[in-house]
Amino acid sequence: MKLIGSTTSPYVRRTRLLLGDTDYEFVNLDIYGEGRDELRRNNPALKIPVLIDGDQEVFDSRVISRYIAGKRGDTPLSWEQENQLTLIDAINDSAVTLVLSMKSGIDVEQDLMFYNLQRERIMMSMRTLAAMIDAGEFEAWQYPAMCLYSLVDWLEFRDVVDFTGVESLLSFRDRNRERPMVADTDPRS
Repeated sequence: MKLIGSTTSPYVRRTRLLLGDTDYEFVNLDIYGEGRDELRRNNPALKIPVLIDGDQEVFDSRVISRYIAGKRGDTPLSWEQENQLTLIDAINDSAVTLVLSMKSGIDVEQDLMFYNLQRERIMMSMRTLAAMIDAGEFEAWQYPAMCLYSLVDWLEFRDVVDFTGVESLLSFRDRNRERPMVADTDPRS
């Protein structure tokens, strides 16, 4: 298997955590620079990660997780876990939009509907996830917990959000720092 991505992507990190000590090749791309051509060759959606397993190409982290679970014979995610992933992905998508906008020189703090909606989605979803953590819903180190870990650590790494009122997200991250592959996939390395 070959995983194509970037060490700074939370979507790639969650996939690397899921793969754990599975034998695979990791291709780290600069997707906004010289790696863009390779990304074009491997995924017409121009998204990372991309998993290549023999003749099978899989284009999205959530789909990759289902593919890997199928290969391993893992129990499918519950609807509750799927909803958790939807919240995590909503935050990820909105936060990536904010980061790319800032890198493009756009003031995302403007009172514009588009950015207001991104910030609202992030905070509503973060509050809901924090309540889920408080209720013990992410105790098992399964794919949703790996995704949440990757998200929270990336949000702090990129300094995208204020964690005031949702500190349990940071506590969750801190409790899981010693999990397998977490240090190896740190975007700061």
